[in-house]
Amino acid sequence: MNIQYSPEAIDDLVRLREFIAAKNPYAAKHIAQKLLSGIEKLKDFPEIGLSVQRSPEPEKIRDLFITSYTVRYLISQDTIFILRVWHGKEIEKDL
Repeated sequence: MNIQYSPEAIDDLVRLREFIAAKNPYAAKHIAQKLLSGIEKLKDFPEIGLSVQRSPEPEKIRDLFITSYTVRYLISQDTIFILRVWHGKEIEKDL
């Protein structure tokens, strides 16, 4: 499986890292590594996340929870598309 990031997901990761780095650069690096490591696990276990039941195709759109963060992704035949990433205190992103 390949992993691709949507432009929105890339913006989310940059935004989250910059927000955390303003107060604690070490924590920002640690959280970024943890998120990327968790996302990499999707290559071997693409269905590890929970189905998003309200999505048009709940078996394909899933949420992976990594500490306090949610990674929403879409499973296709040979690619996992990372759609959005947000912290649990943020409002959930609509697809």
